[in-house]
Amino acid sequence: MNDDEEKTRFIVELEFLQCLANPAYLNYLAQEGYLEKPTFRNYLKYLTYWKKPEYSRFIQYPHALYFLDKLNEAPDEMAAYLKRPEAITLLHQQQYFHWLNYRKTRPD
Repeated sequence: MNDDEEKTRFIVELEFLQCLANPAYLNYLAQEGYLEKPTFRNYLKYLTYWKKPEYSRFIQYPHALYFLDKLNEAPDEMAAYLKRPEAITLLHQQQYFHWLNYRKTRPD
């Protein structure tokens, strides 16, 4: 793989990983059956390298790593959970309130 291909792969994988921070996108993946496919599950396992500091520093939406962990820890349960509209609403609300209060609760 040449440098341009490596850079493209890095960007594509980073963009996809960050999409996992979006509850609506997780719902889409669950509804369309991606979360049940063995090849997709293997890809999610592969993406765990983004948890290493040399990679995680590029992530703008750290919730993506949280959801990646949950999808890898309990894939069947998460696939079922993410199909439920009320679950997506709850996740979205929790994210919203986290970002709303993040700076207020962080020590200086």
